[in-house]
Amino acid sequence: MLSHPDDSTTLIHIPQPKRYLLLPIEEEQPEVLLRLRDDSLKMPYMDVRLAVTRVDYYVPLELPAGRAAEVEVVGLSKEALCWQRLSLSDSLPEQPADSYRAPDHFAPCYGWMNDPNGLIYHEGKYHLYYQYNPYGAKWGNMHWGHATTTDFLHWQEHQPALRRDTLGHIFSGSAICDTLGVAGFGKGALLAFYTAHQFVGEKQWQAQCLAYSTDGGQSYTKYQGNPILTAADGVQDFRDPKVFWYTPRRSWYMIVSADKEMRFYRSADLKHWDYVSAFGEGYGARPNQFECPDFFELRDPHTGRSRWVMIVNINPGGAFGGSATEYFVGDFDGERFVPDSTPEVTRWLDFGKDHYAFVTFSGLRDRVLGLPWVSNWQYADVTPFRTTRGAMGFPRELFLFTSGGRSYVGARPARELLERRGQAQDLKRADATRDSLLLSDQLAPLGDRYELVLRLAPQPGVQRCGLMLSNAKGDRLPVYLDLERGRVVMDRTQSGLVDFGLKAKSHERESGDWRKDEALNYHNDFALATWAPLSLVSGPNYELRLFLDRSIAELFVADGRIAMTNLVFPRAPYSTLQLFSEGGETKILEATLYPRK
Repeated sequence: MLSHPDDSTTLIHIPQPKRYLLLPIEEEQPEVLLRLRDDSLKMPYMDVRLAVTRVDYYVPLELPAGRAAEVEVVGLSKEALCWQRLSLSDSLPEQPADSYRAPDHFAPCYGWMNDPNGLIYHEGKYHLYYQYNPYGAKWGNMHWGHATTTDFLHWQEHQPALRRDTLGHIFSGSAICDTLGVAGFGKGALLAFYTAHQFVGEKQWQAQCLAYSTDGGQSYTKYQGNPILTAADGVQDFRDPKVFWYTPRRSWYMIVSADKEMRFYRSADLKHWDYVSAFGEGYGARPNQFECPDFFELRDPHTGRSRWVMIVNINPGGAFGGSATEYFVGDFDGERFVPDSTPEVTRWLDFGKDHYAFVTFSGLRDRVLGLPWVSNWQYADVTPFRTTRGAMGFPRELFLFTSGGRSYVGARPARELLERRGQAQDLKRADATRDSLLLSDQLAPLGDRYELVLRLAPQPGVQRCGLMLSNAKGDRLPVYLDLERGRVVMDRTQSGLVDFGLKAKSHERESGDWRKDEALNYHNDFALATWAPLSLVSGPNYELRLFLDRSIAELFVADGRIAMTNLVFPRAPYSTLQLFSEGGETKILEATLYPRK
């Protein structure tokens, strides 16, 4: 039953509720305010794009069990279509099929997802928390969504672990296991550190908060003393706490992004934090907002020396526009981080357009393993999905390597991905006479989910060689070695749907340690080729490992010395694989296709 106390307010009275009230959503409408009026839940207003003229999909609002409920909506016309399409249900709504959903990559069953948060390995499970809007497939109403896995291919989705509250949105952060119980919530409690965000007048307020779990990470209780850390100088962009243990000082540290730098804090009880130092002003791709930090040790396999790595996700300022992940390698003594590079040097963890907010799991002793969000803030809310937007990339294991006397961080696909794949198809052996390629050779028909491994040996004179994915619609995705310019390239300018209504722009790439100034005219922010310097790998043979999962292409060169992640939206699945070589002959040392299970 509906009532309208005034022209802008509607009350939905539900005397005998089911589990969910299904809310009809129209994505292009402005947000209105909605809340469940229940003093025991203390639910703040959520921002929801309720249907006015059409229904794009439905999202569920969970109702209190066993009692009447009342929902308040502010800002929606009495004539809106929404009022005719509301319904009650004991199950989640059936949603329209989404042809671009990547089944091997985690995404929630509905709603918006961006940054991975609170990654932790605990009692045999990998816990993924993530930025989540359960009330629509565009950004808003930030919660921490929650999912778990043991193999990164089979995921169990859970109820949100942290919900937006009166302190504001629940922004990104990290999680640890408090083994000794120094925070006072019991030995073995899981602690989640996150940023509370809200606007106060014209300014944003961001502060670090704490929540604890005594049931293995399934549910969290917010600490009554929140916030536990605010910016002493009042900086507005102060977010994304990453907490780590530093053995030499036997102390907990927190690294927090603060506008265009990272700040270190130290604590003995995980509640009270003292400022230590800052790093970043003037370093890397500039001047860009620092976000989503990570900080960990990696051991150089050749020298045996451990180095500290600082992950800095920036937005904007990526090599190809928009958001991206850079990093610094150096030394840390518990007081200051000193990089081994000069301020103007920029090193990218991934050379694609759609790799952001990469952070690593706590709780692992023998490896440094992390996940990125696969999208770019330039177009994340207009990608051609239906009921959910955003996905996590495949997990990557990080390692140190040296090239040209400098230390770099590589990212290879996690071993779990290589242990769970279909039967190998040796494409080279399919034709006993095939051991090299000239110009263009059709090699195999394809599905839309597979791993392809190529080892190529370009002979003298070869200008370009690699692979081409294509379909009957004329969509093409070339991935190739450009030996003339010393690059590996993935070109999605003709990969399928590329124009999401964005205006054409001219982008200027800034100088760094691996690229020259180069002005490029893009068709839009999506339709471009991304590339990485071949100087990071050594020839004369090159290994390309490409994972394609419907709309996500992840390339790893030379076992992860180069990684490149891009979204693609072919109008039909790429049905044909071709290999090509220009300017001479390229030997095929390996061509193996692994269908995904």
